Amino acid sequence: MRKNVGKKKLLLTVLSALTLSLAATIGAFADESDTSKLVSGTKINGVGVGGLTPDEAKARIEGFYAGEYTLNIKEKGGKEESIKGSDIGYQVTVSGSIQDILDSQNATGRVAGPSGENTHTMEVSAQYNEEALNNKISNLSCISGGSIVTTKDASISAYEEGKEFTIVPAVQGNDVDPEKTKQVITAVVRAGSRELSLEETGCYRTVGVWESDENLKALCAAMNSRRTKQLRYVFGDASEVLSGETMASWITGSSNGQVTLDQEKVAAFVANLAATYDTAGKTRTFTGVTGAEYQLTGPYGWKMDQAGEIAALTELIRSGSVWQDGDSADREPVYSQSAASRTGGDWGNTYVQVDLGGQHVYMVKDGTVVWDAPCVTGNVSKDYTTPAGIYSLTYKEKDRILRGKKLDNGKYEYESHVDYWMPFNGGIGLHDASWRSKFGGTIYQTSGSHGCVNLPPASAATLYDLLYKGIPVICTP
Repeated sequence: MRKNVGKKKLLLTVLSALTLSLAATIGAFADESDTSKLVSGTKINGVGVGGLTPDEAKARIEGFYAGEYTLNIKEKGGKEESIKGSDIGYQVTVSGSIQDILDSQNATGRVAGPSGENTHTMEVSAQYNEEALNNKISNLSCISGGSIVTTKDASISAYEEGKEFTIVPAVQGNDVDPEKTKQVITAVVRAGSRELSLEETGCYRTVGVWESDENLKALCAAMNSRRTKQLRYVFGDASEVLSGETMASWITGSSNGQVTLDQEKVAAFVANLAATYDTAGKTRTFTGVTGAEYQLTGPYGWKMDQAGEIAALTELIRSGSVWQDGDSADREPVYSQSAASRTGGDWGNTYVQVDLGGQHVYMVKDGTVVWDAPCVTGNVSKDYTTPAGIYSLTYKEKDRILRGKKLDNGKYEYESHVDYWMPFNGGIGLHDASWRSKFGGTIYQTSGSHGCVNLPPASAATLYDLLYKGIPVICTP
């Protein structure tokens, strides 16, 4: 009897298990047959939504993002950091159609589990606190951490007196491009993605130039070659040497494979040259025809184009072309204005002297007086005194009407026709004065011109043929 009871108990247990299994199977098929719900195993953006209606699935996805969303950021060396949605006020709205997924499942037989295509990605519309996200990004250890090693390209060492330039090796660090990293993370957060690799998205800085770079080696050699060069500026009998060591001290590095120079240092050198060797505007000693000496200044003379010379010298040192035939080269600077001579007086030995005190004009050619004539200069009593100084002939013109300032009535202060007009100082020039019968003496003191140098007509005609544009005109007191 006891044996039979045991068998009955065993049979009942097996039957119970089979019944439960069958019931579960029938229940499962009953769930899968409900076309209003997504099949089991369905995932959207990694969130399980099987057995839910589209509206329920939408609510679950949006609820997940609001409460559980976390962006995992993978970094170099297996390191990870994260940004929690709850820390940035993260909310999403499912913008895609979950109903389309359900319709597709119903149309293909509602296959559940691993055998079905039940993993889906859907666009979401994200909202978050932008300031909070930016703060989170800025505080990531990959951006502001203490263990960051800055990536550096190979470079050429800075100038050190008496030492050659050398190549400084590159450093491959672990630093990211902060701006690019911010852009990438922001884009991922907006898309609702939950994982990001900074390395795969190219956020890490990489070495662009290694120490083995042939162009870098050539540049370093070129920079060192400048140390052995010299440039000699020639100013007539005088000269100024620019040494290779000085040029090397101006080198700051390279740009586009060419040597770059400290422009302030180049400019200072050029400015010193100009201050030393320019003559225009400086006081000079002039010995007149009569042997008298005068201390004169004026616009005539040598004047360096400093901006032009800075640019030319910079390019010369960068290219090194001037030293193709050796280690030394001569140079004349770029001038905005030149003069007749670099030795002795810069006016040379051919010029016009207007002797204001003696009221006489001399034409000197190759050191010899070849023409002279009396003159009448500016009226001293009316403050029209012809200014002393060193000038040059601006141009010359025949048959000219000279006019004074225009009056309120529309007429001019004066109008005078001249046959020969030879200006040298703005509106002041040499010209014939047919209205005068006398020249020289003291006429200029009370009855002189408005500043011009009046000449007898015949003398003016002769002088006109002797003069040329640029000839020095020197007015002595």
